[in-house]
Amino acid sequence: MTGEDSDLIIRPAGEEDLPAIVAMLADDPLGMTRESPDDLSPYRAAFERLAGDPHQHLVVAVRAGRVVGTLQLTIVPGLSRKGATRSIIEGVRVHTDERGSGLGTRFIEWAIEQSRAEDCNLVQLTSDMARTDAHRFYERLGFTGSHLGFKLQL
Repeated sequence: MTGEDSDLIIRPAGEEDLPAIVAMLADDPLGMTRESPDDLSPYRAAFERLAGDPHQHLVVAVRAGRVVGTLQLTIVPGLSRKGATRSIIEGVRVHTDERGSGLGTRFIEWAIEQSRAEDCNLVQLTSDMARTDAHRFYERLGFTGSHLGFKLQL
């Protein structure tokens, strides 16, 4: 599950990576209202749940020993589409210093490659409606805005 691109390594996240991951999750206008980098306890509990589930791949991108990106890939077996397995890409974040470096593209390519390796028939993701730059990015990579998503806050 390791991908390399010159000096970039994509590897499974460890608990020691949580401070860097949470900092990236909080480092934008939407994330700063939802995340709490000063209290890692809920993230540690979530990490334990993810680490114990073989259908979850929480990964980090590391360059020169520093965590510079993260994403979560979830594998979901299903009955629809003739029993197709799909993957869901979530929580994609690239450190501010790395934006524009090609890391985001490499990350999504890794997720697609991993999805193929797990016999997925479909890769899907959601992106907040306010993230118009992200929408253009995903469209450049071949994703299409095919569905309208709904969420219910619990």
